[in-house]
Amino acid sequence: MRGEFLDLGGARLYYYAAGTRGAGVPVVFLHGFSTSSHLWSDVVPLMPAGHRLVVLDLLGYGRSDRPLTHPVDVGAHADRIVAMLDELRIDRACIVGHGMGGGIAQTVAIRHAARVSHLCLIDSVAFDRWPIAGGRLARAALPAARWLPSKVLLGVLRRELARGYVDPARGERSIDLYLRPFADAGGQAAIVAHLRALAGGGPADVAPRLSTLTLPTSLVWGEHDRLVPVSLAYRLETTIPRAALDVIDDAGHFTPEESPRRIADAIATLLERR
Repeated sequence: MRGEFLDLGGARLYYYAAGTRGAGVPVVFLHGFSTSSHLWSDVVPLMPAGHRLVVLDLLGYGRSDRPLTHPVDVGAHADRIVAMLDELRIDRACIVGHGMGGGIAQTVAIRHAARVSHLCLIDSVAFDRWPIAGGRLARAALPAARWLPSKVLLGVLRRELARGYVDPARGERSIDLYLRPFADAGGQAAIVAHLRALAGGGPADVAPRLSTLTLPTSLVWGEHDRLVPVSLAYRLETTIPRAALDVIDDAGHFTPEESPRRIADAIATLLERR
């Protein structure tokens, strides 16, 4: 899939558009910590026709620019998503977020409610689980991260990512792709910036306001998620008034890779709700 770059305040985001434009609302896909748009590669071809699909690399991940002096906390990512919608002339969209991307999706839905038609949270951070393994890793590794050899730091990240797959061998190629941008000195600086942002947690205004969300919401979780346990999904289901939960019994954290058909079907069902 051929993509393009958007310059948002001096930082370039890589994205690609797929699907077919029609009467359906656009769908924006957000990945999580230390992954990239590759996460959605098997989901996008299974999406229903009639929807414009926008898949991006968040700042500091994949092909997007490195953070440098730009903030990469959840709130800053959310602001860039809204700026991207403006640039692409998308008034309202279904926002789909995985892991930390789910936290960004929640933040957009809370702070910019008029821009979000539907919300899909997949194995998402929420409440005090900010931001899953990345938060634990951030608090443990941040003091020494900038001094650690890149190989050592990437080894720690690799082990954390592997825990997210029911079959770790299934994720080896994806993990290679996710970590490739962080292999040099500039990439190590980017990881340190991400860890620093993750250690700060999520926006304080999001969790208390989840109960005010009135838009159609889908929650999709791997039953064997070791990074964000399914118990968090049940808590979200009772907190967000119009949330519907789908638990995938043979998947872990990386459900878009392990169960792409179930993810695509869940989003398709969500898009039919009004």
